[in-house]
Amino acid sequence: MEKAMQLSHGMGYEEYGSKLDNILKVEQQRDKEYAETKEIAERLHQG
Repeated sequence: MEKAMQLSHGMGYEEYGSKLDNILKVEQQRDKEYAETKEIAERLHQG
C-alpha cells in the first residue's frame, strides 16, 4: 500500500498524514479520478 501511495500521489502515508494540505490534495485527486472513471464506465455501458 505504501508503494502504491508513493506511485499514485508522490508521497507516503507519513507525509500524507502530516499536513492537511497533503490530505486535501490527495483526496481531490482521488475524487477527480473517481469521476473520470465513473464517466468512462457509463459510456461503455451505454453502447
